[in-house]
Amino acid sequence: MKKQLFLMIALMLTTTAFLHAQGGYQRRTVEERVKTVHFKMDSTFKLDAARLTQVDSVFATFYRGTDKVREELMSGGERPDMQVMREKAQPYMDARDKELKVILGDDNYKKFKEELEPALMPRRRQ
Repeated sequence: MKKQLFLMIALMLTTTAFLHAQGGYQRRTVEERVKTVHFKMDSTFKLDAARLTQVDSVFATFYRGTDKVREELMSGGERPDMQVMREKAQPYMDARDKELKVILGDDNYKKFKEELEPALMPRRRQ
């Protein structure tokens, strides 16, 4: 009986793993991405609540803007060129960086650009 139960659980886990590996990727929402940034900024810089709220707002605006650009470019039905997407999203990046520099200060902003920003970039599947 125990062997059958163990075998059933192992089979279910294996099946779930295979199904997930077949393309179970779904883009995270703006709120999920902001929550990730919030956690990383808080743990790295130990910001007070007011500044964390400002950072959350800046990143929410940034993510909504870049999502809008992505949707516009993908509405053509084919995958857009990454260079074009990057160029169209550049104003949102510039606005985000300008506001973060004011909120964080020069030293923390430099640390953000060098250490934290690369960690926030989405990982591409091979």
